[in-house]
Amino acid sequence: MDRLVRDHPLKSLLGLLVAALLIWLVFASWPAGLAAAMGPKRVFLNALFSGITLGALYFLVASGFTLIFGLMRNVNLAHGSLYLIGGYLGFEVAERTGSWLLAFPVVFIVVALIGVVLQWAVFRRMEGEDLRQTLVTIGISIVVADLLLWIWGGRSYQILTPGFLAGPMEIPIVTSLRSDGTAIYLRYPQVRIWILFAALAIGVGMWLVINRTRIGMLIRAGVDDREMLAASGLPVQLIFILVFAFGAGLAGIAGIVGGTFQSISPGEDTRFLLASLVVVIVGGMGSITGAALGALVIGLAEQLGLAYAPTYSVVFTFLIMAAVLAFRPQGLLGRG
Repeated sequence: MDRLVRDHPLKSLLGLLVAALLIWLVFASWPAGLAAAMGPKRVFLNALFSGITLGALYFLVASGFTLIFGLMRNVNLAHGSLYLIGGYLGFEVAERTGSWLLAFPVVFIVVALIGVVLQWAVFRRMEGEDLRQTLVTIGISIVVADLLLWIWGGRSYQILTPGFLAGPMEIPIVTSLRSDGTAIYLRYPQVRIWILFAALAIGVGMWLVINRTRIGMLIRAGVDDREMLAASGLPVQLIFILVFAFGAGLAGIAGIVGGTFQSISPGEDTRFLLASLVVVIVGGMGSITGAALGALVIGLAEQLGLAYAPTYSVVFTFLIMAAVLAFRPQGLLGRG
């Protein structure tokens, strides 16, 4: 942190001012003029928390994508299909067993096995051939989308929130004051808050594994010099299959979360593939921390844009991506 402030004093000062402004907007009582310009504080806080929790969902999808694309250099444009498969399977498991929690391990294992098949049958035979990987995985995603449409039809499916997480929870942030002076606190769906905590735990765990463990060292070494690692007698292909399976399983889990947050329907695979690409571009290839930052930025841009400029909200995401590509092509936290 000290080095960042020393090397980039103006950027650090700007970031500090933005953080201070955001904290003031969240915790302070809004003056009448600000409320008249931006609407009720409750609207801002709901958009803010929706952006953060949507960013958590994007991170779950993009973290698997950044492992496969950013670290292993495999161009898997069927990653959105893994998300959609996970959502549909999660809906079926939750409906048939009545257990929302049981859907997570079941979907993780099934989608991870699909990832193993993809790595073994497709990417192992096309190492370093980016164009072939792109074309083949686009074809796979089209076939999978048609199969899912044939099985589940064109309806939207909603995964019901479990009873112990149903309903709102009260967050100690004042949205307004009653006429008698008592505070009204923000109420927000507790399932989204707990899924946000789960995404944070997964992100921290992935960062520790990649940067602080032997398996993480082997993954990074295999990406930088696969031939040298193989010459040392280590099972490079097995390591990459396990990483691919874990990234695919995360995409499947994200499908359950997305089906609980919103819904599962045809076309969601393309939406979340595009979101993953944008998050990786903004955050930086191969960076777990960058994926988290990029997901947060994109989630906030989407939700705040919908709240305050709905006509142009779609544009904000691509403006952010264009600005990052123009001024920092490697991403906010990517290596040069």
